[in-house]
Amino acid sequence: MSSEQDTVAQYFSGREKARKSAFSGIWSDELHAVFSDVAPYYDVASNVASLGLCSTWRQRFLSTVDLKPGDAVLDVCAGTNAVGIGLLKRQPAARVTAIDRSQAMQDVGQKLARANGVEIESFVGDVHKLPFPDNSFDVVTLQWASRHLQIVDVFSEIRRVLKPGGSFYHHDMLRPENRVVRALYSTYLKGCVSVTALIFGSGKKARSCRNYFVEAIELFYSSREITEMLEHVGFTEVKVQNAMGGIMANHRANKV
Repeated sequence: MSSEQDTVAQYFSGREKARKSAFSGIWSDELHAVFSDVAPYYDVASNVASLGLCSTWRQRFLSTVDLKPGDAVLDVCAGTNAVGIGLLKRQPAARVTAIDRSQAMQDVGQKLARANGVEIESFVGDVHKLPFPDNSFDVVTLQWASRHLQIVDVFSEIRRVLKPGGSFYHHDMLRPENRVVRALYSTYLKGCVSVTALIFGSGKKARSCRNYFVEAIELFYSSREITEMLEHVGFTEVKVQNAMGGIMANHRANKV
């Protein structure tokens, strides 16, 4: 490992340790309860919190995915299967596998898949240790979840299960590099999380995590850092589409 690579490795290792130190209790226990609580209204609440833009962002993300008939797709942190359903509507001959930690979210996702006339194989488990052999999938997707994960570990696992020549597609809310944008973004998040919880009558666990959803962004990564991280774990040809001043971005990365 070169000195530059060693410096990058130390940087991300330090950042991940800081995130784990701050959030490990929430990640291991409270988030599971939160997503069990919000599963029945998660998609509607996401649209409310994003002022109706969540569906638009998802469609833009889906439009970046290069999908061919017969491709094996893994949707990581699949939630309610919105990504998998969208991909199968566009390419019915693909095969989609979903994995998520939350049984409640996948229960909703399987109902939605059946309602949309598509079939998605479902796994409930820890995405830090994907239960699939090496080189299993042509395409892997991950949307709206990275900030809740030990992301270097997850990116490495995704690369492991991706076939040579396959592509990984990532989208999430990120930490804007511009201080003004970051401050405005944090203010908005604090307000919209509280209002959304009130509108939907969220349970005690969900209400207690309101500050976490803001802090998770503040300790997360910028679009540039996500690009560097993908390259650090071994992906190549990383491409990025930024949106809204770095508040979010689509990344595509390939495995040689």
